[in-house]
Amino acid sequence: MTIGSFSPAENNEERRSKRIPDEKAPLLPSKQEAGEFDEFNGASFAGAVFNLSTTIVGAGIMSLPATMKVMGLVPGILLIIFFAFFTETSIDMLIRFSRAGNTVSYGGLMGDAFGKIGKMLIQLCIMVNNVGVLIVYMIIIGDVVSGTSSSGYHHSGVLEGWFGQHWWTGRFFVLLVSMLAVFAPLACFKRVDSLRFTSTLSVALAVVFVVITAGIAIVKLVAGSIAMPKLFPDIPDLASVWNIFTVVPVLVTAYICHYNVHPIENELEDPSQIKPVVKTSLALCSTIYITTSFFGFLLFGESTLDDVLANFDSNLGIPYSSVLNDAVRVSYAVHLMLVFPMIFHALRINVDGLFFPSASPLSSDNQRFASITVVLLAIVFLAANFIPSIWDAFQFTGATAAVCIGFIFPAAVTLRDRHGIATNWNKMVAVFMIVLAVLSNAIAIYSDAYALFNKSDASPES
Repeated sequence: MTIGSFSPAENNEERRSKRIPDEKAPLLPSKQEAGEFDEFNGASFAGAVFNLSTTIVGAGIMSLPATMKVMGLVPGILLIIFFAFFTETSIDMLIRFSRAGNTVSYGGLMGDAFGKIGKMLIQLCIMVNNVGVLIVYMIIIGDVVSGTSSSGYHHSGVLEGWFGQHWWTGRFFVLLVSMLAVFAPLACFKRVDSLRFTSTLSVALAVVFVVITAGIAIVKLVAGSIAMPKLFPDIPDLASVWNIFTVVPVLVTAYICHYNVHPIENELEDPSQIKPVVKTSLALCSTIYITTSFFGFLLFGESTLDDVLANFDSNLGIPYSSVLNDAVRVSYAVHLMLVFPMIFHALRINVDGLFFPSASPLSSDNQRFASITVVLLAIVFLAANFIPSIWDAFQFTGATAAVCIGFIFPAAVTLRDRHGIATNWNKMVAVFMIVLAVLSNAIAIYSDAYALFNKSDASPES
């Protein structure tokens, strides 16, 4: 699809008349062939909420307990709430200026504000962010199901723990089956709303993870085997102050969903519901994030790892520990499998818009649709198999692209204010958003780079 290929006037009229969204679906042309998707009467409110929530709740949830270790419970939870409101503000900017400019995509909005360069920038950022996210998802799935030795110590996967080491429990075969049996079929859907059932299941599995973690933590707390964790951060020196800023990219990426707001809005039976959809999704995801952070940090305390899922690779000190460990890991792996198509959907749209800006709509060209899908799936699959240690690389590319998508670009559109609708307060918030995003991420990238280079310098001596 070519981003922004809709006729703005036609689309605006459709919004006002709330017609069935045969012509509003994000992967469909404004002049649709008769009979195609004529049974689609518009996405429901609940389906839109679960699709947006699935976009939000991905791998980032596993890093949130570690932010509590850095920040302490009180500031950490307050930051989660703050970034939820911050995200709502940035999405509201996108919606307001999209309606003012009669644009129906993020790319179209950036094109309206900054021309062709702006449109290409957002498409490139979404491509970098989403490719990185999908590769990381597949790496986590491979680590959880088949095991990993990338850290120098072998962590058994679920299948290896159950059946031992065989060729069919290996990483390549597990990811190949996942690709062919799950990712490829779900990637063939052309509408976001077609994924509403898998999105609902995905959110449910995230809740299962929270419930199991909370249950284990409460049992151990009652038994007196864990202590209440720290409420505030320890700041003994200046390095600790800089370290606090490293949690910002984690929280930023945890709420990135902006690239799917327009596709979900375009498919809604009543597009005016998009703001309630956003608020409901953010409230649901914030609740999941807060409970995960609280109980994850309560359970593991100062031993909480950057990826809390790695903590479920040892004895939890309660009955049925191995069963609970497997339940957590399997539910999370399946959760990521079901998040994958939501991220992939936006990736394919923006890759098509970036490389084929003048082509016919993607839905009318099955060959191009299939080709882009196959190429992107192959890239993600090969990278996940042959470049397993990519976490450091995507701490930079992912966090940088994500902060542009979530905060810098919406704020820049507000300051550009081509349609003269921004108030002084809106512009003040936009300036604050850009300053906070740039400074915090610059400090975080510097801290990550400093730690990475120190690690590289120390490795030859060891």
